[in-house]
Amino acid sequence: MRKLLILSLQVAALLGFCACGGGGGNEIAGGGGTEYPAYSTYAAQCAVPRRGIDPSTGTAYPDRVGSTTAENRWLRSWTHDLYLWYSEVTDVNPASVSTTAAYFDLMKTKAKLPSGQDKDRFHFTYDTAQWEALQNGESVGYGLLWKDDVANQIFVQFAEAGSPAAQAGVKRGDEVLSVDGVDVHTVATTSGVDTLFEGLYPAAANEMHTFVFADRNGGSNYTRTLTATNFISNPVPVTTLLNTPGGKVGYLLFNSHDLPAESELRDAINSFKNANVADLVLDLRYNGGGELFIASQLAYMIAGPTATNGKIFERTQFNDQHPNADPVTGDPLTFPFLDVTSGLGSLPSNQALPWLGFTRVYVLTGGGTCSASESIINSLRGIGISVYQIGGDTCGKPYGFYPADNCGTTYFSIQFQGVNNLGFGDYPEGFSPKRTDIAAGAQLPGCAVADDLDHELGSSSEGQLVAALNYRATGACPAAPAGLAKVQVESAEMREGAAAAWHRPPQPWRDNRFLRRPRG
Repeated sequence: MRKLLILSLQVAALLGFCACGGGGGNEIAGGGGTEYPAYSTYAAQCAVPRRGIDPSTGTAYPDRVGSTTAENRWLRSWTHDLYLWYSEVTDVNPASVSTTAAYFDLMKTKAKLPSGQDKDRFHFTYDTAQWEALQNGESVGYGLLWKDDVANQIFVQFAEAGSPAAQAGVKRGDEVLSVDGVDVHTVATTSGVDTLFEGLYPAAANEMHTFVFADRNGGSNYTRTLTATNFISNPVPVTTLLNTPGGKVGYLLFNSHDLPAESELRDAINSFKNANVADLVLDLRYNGGGELFIASQLAYMIAGPTATNGKIFERTQFNDQHPNADPVTGDPLTFPFLDVTSGLGSLPSNQALPWLGFTRVYVLTGGGTCSASESIINSLRGIGISVYQIGGDTCGKPYGFYPADNCGTTYFSIQFQGVNNLGFGDYPEGFSPKRTDIAAGAQLPGCAVADDLDHELGSSSEGQLVAALNYRATGACPAAPAGLAKVQVESAEMREGAAAAWHRPPQPWRDNRFLRRPRG
């Protein structure tokens, strides 16, 4: 068993490892040229310094009086040192842009993928205090996930048990007809769309918004006033045992790679092992990612010690200025399959994890399957585990970063690409069971099946789960994707077409991988 040494990165990766590193030399006047001072030179020189004690560390904030220009200089040097595509960023004078938000938007590549999508679709910031709260699964909301990627249609994808919305009777598959008096089907103004999204994605606890829903079962429309709370989601809300002619199948809905997921996943795999399940259906359709070490642990628990022995879960590839070691921590570039607990969550460290030893797994996917979730798929395939994909194309994010705090804003800028044990990581347009215009390693066996909102997740009647079980038994796909009455199979055209202007992802933190490195 590998013992885990929890490094100082525990705090650094969450609060922003920005105190050292980054380039050398002198900044050339006007912000141009090729020399960049170390970003530590400008760290914590804030236009509006924070005062008092940082609750996450118990120490005083490091901020001192500075300026927007100093904050922009920090961004410039930090980007040049660590951004994966730093050579594709146009150099901009830090003094020429009046806000750090606008300057940060300039610190990324403008390149496009063959499909026309932006090469970097994952550049964002978060208020540091809010980001810290998210590490324990806490977020402001009603306990709902929305499907809003088709203009003038919004459905409930998932209503978490015990949430304010579930207690009010809102359920998966119900359609939103109006929000605070704005009709979803007919809204045509910017202000109307803003009202919709302010209600769908409240900014603060105790906000109250009034919804009119259409019942998925054809019952009467109903009105609910929902109050946003600081809600802590369950990362593993559904586990089920399914009896089939070919033996018991375990179904596991996994929604977020946050710290509480470690104990939830361990318990779920233990229960499946004790029940002698023959196969696993892993539902990742709404899992946008999170902690990479959680993905490594789950991949180990699926594959077991024999398949993972001597193999890497993922190799991190940084930009060409850092070919041999992690530029933030100095660690090696390889990330192992983790076979013990981390000590970062509620479980003690170095406890052996259970394992199933499966040579295949059936994964349910969609456009919300992103980053660390895609790492599970890629890493298992890299050690010879057969992964069968049932659902829609994944989001396409083989990238990750260390969140970095400066002056109360946490910045997320792509810093590395992950590749599996075979060296494959070329899936910027996602894994797909149907597309042939992407890299061969991103084309998976399986079936294109829509998200069936007419049935609860884990139900033996739910479309993707039915398709997975049928594919397991016969190798055949459904004649037509399930759930087409409401939602079409996700496609690149839908994601990048007119509907994209309507869709406003509310929590970009969900669609990423965050690198903390428990290791032995």
